[in-house]
Parts: sequence; C-alpha cells; structure tokens
Amino acid sequence: MKSAPLTLVVILLAGCATRERVTTVDTRSENVGHQRLEPHAGGGAGQIQPYTLADSEGYRMPQLHMAPDPVVGESDPRTSLPPTTVCLQVVVDAQGSVERSMPLTDRSECSAGGAPENAPLLQAAQEAVATWQYKPAAVCHFAAGKVPADRGDCRSAERVEPVAVTLQYAFTFEIVKGKHVVRTQGR
Repeated sequence: MKSAPLTLVVILLAGCATRERVTTVDTRSENVGHQRLEPHAGGGAGQIQPYTLADSEGYRMPQLHMAPDPVVGESDPRTSLPPTTVCLQVVVDAQGSVERSMPLTDRSECSAGGAPENAPLLQAAQEAVATWQYKPAAVCHFAAGKVPADRGDCRSAERVEPVAVTLQYAFTFEIVKGKHVVRTQGR
C-alpha cells in the first residue's frame, strides 16, 4: 500500500477522542472550558507551518497527561460574566513541557483576549498551561517497507524522534453565582 505524504497540521488537529470531565466546587462560580482550535487560514499568530512526512515516517500526537484547569479566583473582581473565550498558542517542547504560550487575538472567536478587562482570564489560562505536561509528540522513523497501518504507533519504529509542536487552545470562562464548575473537552 502506497502512503500519501501527510502534514503534521492535519495530524495535529485530527483526532483525539473527546471526553468531558466535570468538576464541581462550592465557591464563587467560574466556569472554564477549553478546546483545541483549527488552523487559521489567514496567517497571523495562529499560523502553523506544515511538515510533510516521508513515506517511511509516522507521527505520534502529543498526549496531555497533567493539565490543571485555569483558576481566576480573586484576581478578577467581577461577580458575573457571560461565556467569554480567550485563546492561546502553546509551544510544547520535545520533552513534553510547555515552553511558552502566546495570546491569540487575531481570530474572531478569540478577540475577547485582547480586551483589558479580560486580562485576568488570559493570565489564568497562561498560568495553567505553563504547568501542563505531555508525552511529547514524535516523528516515528520506520524501515522501508515496514510502516504499520497506524503510523502514529511508534513501537515498531527504528528510531523515535521527539519533536516540539505548537497547539492552539480556546478557554471559555463564565462567572455565575452559586458554584464553581469547570468543563473540559479534548483532554
């Protein structure tokens, strides 16, 4: 079977199974959810440079295994807030640690991150992702003719090369009276 070249952009944003985790805590109510964003076609801060895999290569997605949710707490004095989305571009190094994150405000769904009153939301998201840990992404180098059907399974690879990746996340915050609820999708 001849494999067509794939790009990491497609693989990065294709699929992790979605699962939802709900945590409820009695306190000032803040709802926070996050999701991965699709690549932005117009360029700007969200632009991703594709890498084309060779026929004998595969790609293992980074796997998020430690990811505390953002907590705004007392840094935001508001007592109510409709659902408000801020976005980050997260650079994950070849060891699986977050190297840095940058606000994404050049997309319509992320524009709230540029508003001064939402600075505490952006700061909370950046502080949370700074602690996230991943099993690093990797390019799997297989022997010619020995590429498995699942090219993301590196177990039979001759060489596994951990690589840095850029991921984009959207965090939706909501403050209501009563309880603190965090909804997380995509982890």
